Amino acid sequence: MTAIDRGPAHTSTVAVIGTGTMGQGIAQVALVAGHPVRLYDAAPGRADHAVGAIAARLGRLVDKGRLTAADRDAALGRLAPVAAIEELAGAELAIEAILEELGAKQELFTALESVVPDHCLLATNTSSLSVTAVAGALRLPDRFIGLHFFNPAPLLPLVEVVRGAATDQAAADRAYATVAAWGKTPVRCADTPGFIVNRLARPFYAEAFRVHEERAADPATIDAVLRESGGFRMGPFELTDLIGQDVNEAVTRSVWESFFHDPKFTPSLAQRQLVDAGRHGRKSGHGWFDHAEDAPRPAPHTAEPCEAPDKVVLHGDLGPAAALVGLIEEAGITVVREPRSAAGHLVLPDGTPLSLTDGSPATADRAARIHFDLALDYRSASRIALAPSGAASPESVRTAIGLFQALGKQVSVVRDVPGMIVARTVAMLVDFALDAVAREVASPQDVDTAMRSGVNYPRGPLEWGEELGARWVRDTLRRLHDSYPTGRYAPSQALIRRAALQEELL
Repeated sequence: MTAIDRGPAHTSTVAVIGTGTMGQGIAQVALVAGHPVRLYDAAPGRADHAVGAIAARLGRLVDKGRLTAADRDAALGRLAPVAAIEELAGAELAIEAILEELGAKQELFTALESVVPDHCLLATNTSSLSVTAVAGALRLPDRFIGLHFFNPAPLLPLVEVVRGAATDQAAADRAYATVAAWGKTPVRCADTPGFIVNRLARPFYAEAFRVHEERAADPATIDAVLRESGGFRMGPFELTDLIGQDVNEAVTRSVWESFFHDPKFTPSLAQRQLVDAGRHGRKSGHGWFDHAEDAPRPAPHTAEPCEAPDKVVLHGDLGPAAALVGLIEEAGITVVREPRSAAGHLVLPDGTPLSLTDGSPATADRAARIHFDLALDYRSASRIALAPSGAASPESVRTAIGLFQALGKQVSVVRDVPGMIVARTVAMLVDFALDAVAREVASPQDVDTAMRSGVNYPRGPLEWGEELGARWVRDTLRRLHDSYPTGRYAPSQALIRRAALQEELL
């Protein structure tokens, strides 16, 4: 067994450097797992304050019955602040959670390396910097690893275990095993901009912001559609107000710059303006929404009740929306089936086609047609978005609204934009995930685990892609690319290969 293979054992000392919210959370996790923990902060008095804050949080766990008083007392007995970095000499794992500046982190680890033993595992909690770059200043970069916890660390299960270019496999295995022993959900990933979650989550924010910038819908409506049709726990506007617009925009900009301004990662001008205006979300009292105590919560656009049609005509297969046919019949509306056609769609009594968005705008020509958006599960979805073409009559739109209302759905009518809201978002998420796996950023299982556990997606993007079919995702993105020929929506080679393979198997 080499030095790097050792520990940290259950009773080994863990050092946490940086005692802000994240540092305190990581220290709490290690304490509850049974480790002695030493806290260090360069600012005088900060480590002592952190001990008090951790004690208060453990006390609240006791009050809630989640921790016994004896276990709390034992944990606090293992917790100690230190005034000098030299007092971390006995640590076998040191985790840094200081400010996101490369020079500051390199300076810290250079100093730490001269104090701790050679078998001590060194870890950074960075969310945006290169693990390889931080390790570049070290004498022993092979023992350096990224351990990216999510905030709040005691509550959120995911930890990204990031292997830098010089990281030894034994160090990565040791870090992974340690995090798992702490009751967390570790995922392995390569040192790439944004790691897994912050790389793959960009379209969730970016597509919503772009739809808003095109004035297709307001933030409250876009959030509602992504929650109530897409199945996401929170919409991107309310979520970024919670995270902080400055924080979220900085991550987006960092990933974009790290990928040399790849158009797939282009930041939002509207979000940049919020940051410039000091509207950072809940913490500043205003972001996309007004968070003053007396401010009303903005309501999504919801159509008034409309009369449902007696029957619709089904042409071909509705693809990912096939479940709608059974729901329509259950609602007592007759479905007349016509011979299979190349593109599946419904036809309203006045002859207007009603179809799932395919990535192209409904107003692709002068024809009257209405698109509806993708849903995670059409049976459980409580809201559906509709986008009529310019030629669709008000009567046709009311009939389409009534059809979905008869299925128990609220309806939001949005301006016609390619791919609407949920469809373009999900297609991009699937494409980003396939591309990341092809580039060996992470395994398929770790990608889906990270997105479910780290950002609470209703489905892993790869699993979602399998359900939708790679051909549907590819064709949706190709049509989006036709409308926006910037490269942003160009399907990745991984998606193109997956779709071609599906076609070969048919």
